[in-house]
Amino acid sequence: MEKYIYKCFDCGKVYSKDEIEKELIYLCPLCGTIEKNKPLRGILLIEYDYQAIRKNHRKEELMALKPGKFWQYEYLWPLESHDKTILQIDESQLDLISLSADCFQKLSYHGKEFHILDDTRNPTLSFKDRASSLVALKALQLGIKEIAAASTGNAGSSLAGICARLGLKSKVFVPRQIPEAKRIQIQSYGSELVLVDGDYDLAFDICLELSSAKRWYNRNTAYNPLTIEGKKWGAYDIFISAKGNIPGIIFVPTGDGVILTGLYKGFHELLELGWIDTLPRLIAVQASGGNAFVRYRQNGQFEYAPAVSIADSICAGAPRALYPANEALIRTSGDTAEVSDDEIYEAQKYVARNYGILIEPSSSAAFAAFTKFTETEKITNLSALVLFTGNGLKDIRALKNWNHDISPLRPDELKKKYGLE
Repeated sequence: MEKYIYKCFDCGKVYSKDEIEKELIYLCPLCGTIEKNKPLRGILLIEYDYQAIRKNHRKEELMALKPGKFWQYEYLWPLESHDKTILQIDESQLDLISLSADCFQKLSYHGKEFHILDDTRNPTLSFKDRASSLVALKALQLGIKEIAAASTGNAGSSLAGICARLGLKSKVFVPRQIPEAKRIQIQSYGSELVLVDGDYDLAFDICLELSSAKRWYNRNTAYNPLTIEGKKWGAYDIFISAKGNIPGIIFVPTGDGVILTGLYKGFHELLELGWIDTLPRLIAVQASGGNAFVRYRQNGQFEYAPAVSIADSICAGAPRALYPANEALIRTSGDTAEVSDDEIYEAQKYVARNYGILIEPSSSAAFAAFTKFTETEKITNLSALVLFTGNGLKDIRALKNWNHDISPLRPDELKKKYGLE
C-alpha cells in the first residue's frame, strides 16, 4: 500500500494520491456534488497504512513528543518527507507555523475540573491554523504559489497569515458582515480580500466557482480534504498533552462541521492503531441562530436556513461537512447542544473574568454548553475538555456588548470619586 490514499465518504471508492493531487481534484470524481446551500457530497478522506504504522511505531514514541509540531510524526500526514524533513524545509522554517506547547490546560468550574485546548495563541490566533498549515505545506509540495478560500474570518486570516509566513499568496472571500477585526487582520497579512455582497454560504459558492475557472488551489473547508486532515492535529495534540489519557467528552464549536470531523478522524486513527481504548464523546455546539446540526439530528433531514448569530465563526446555514460530522457524532455516542447569544455573551464574560482568557463567541458557545451539561449532571463521571478555538480580540463588537463605554474624568473629579476631597 502507498503511504496514504483518498477514500470517498459516500461511495467508498479509493483513489491514489497521484490521481487526486496531480489533477487538483477535491471531491470524489464518481459521486462528488456541489449544490447551492447544501452540504457537500463525495467528501474525500485520507487513510494510511495503519498496519505498517503499528509495526514500525509505538504510542510511547508519540507521547514523548511535544505538542504543536505535527511534522514530528510525518507517518500520519499526507506530505512527502526526505531524510525526516518535510519538503526539505528545515526546522527553523517549520517553527514559523508551530503552535504553543502548553495549549492543553486544566481549569475548574464550580468545583469540577476540566481541560481546555487553547488555540487563542496560535500564529493567527485560531484553531484554523491547524488546517491552513497543512494546506500551505501541500501547496509548496505541489509547486503552487497561490491559494484561495472562503471564510467567515478565521480561516481567511489563518490562510493569509500562514501564506505570508511561508512566502505564498492568498485570496480570501468573506461575507459582507465579517467582523471588522477579522477583515483588518486578513488585509494586514497582504491577502487579496474579496468582500462578497452576501453571507458566508454565498462566499463559499462563488469562491468555488472562480477557483475552478481560474485553476486556483482552493482551501475551502471540507471541500479540500486537507482541511479535515489538518484539523485532526487537535486530537493528536490532546493525546500527546494528556499522555494518552484523553478526555471522556469534548465540546466542539460547530459550523461547517470540519473541526468535528477532523477530531473524530484523529481519535479514530489512534483507536485503529491501538493507542487508545475508547473514543471521547463529541458534542457539536451551535448557536440558536445557526443550528443546522441540531435540526438535522432532530428530523433526519437537512433544510437550509440562513445562520445569524453573534458567533459568526459557527454561522453556516449549509454545513459543508454535515454528513461526515454527523457520522462522527454517531460513532462517538455524541450529541448536539444549542446555546443562545445571551448565553454566549455570559460565557465569554465568565471565561475572561475568571480565567483571564479572551475567547471569541464561537468558543464561548462551547463553554456555555459545557456549563449547561455540568449543571444538569450530564457529565458527572466524564472528564471534559472545551475547545477554545479563537481569540476574543478577533471580534470586538462582541466584547463591546458587555464592556460599556466610560467617560473621562478630570483630576478633581477623580479625587472626589476616591474620597480625597
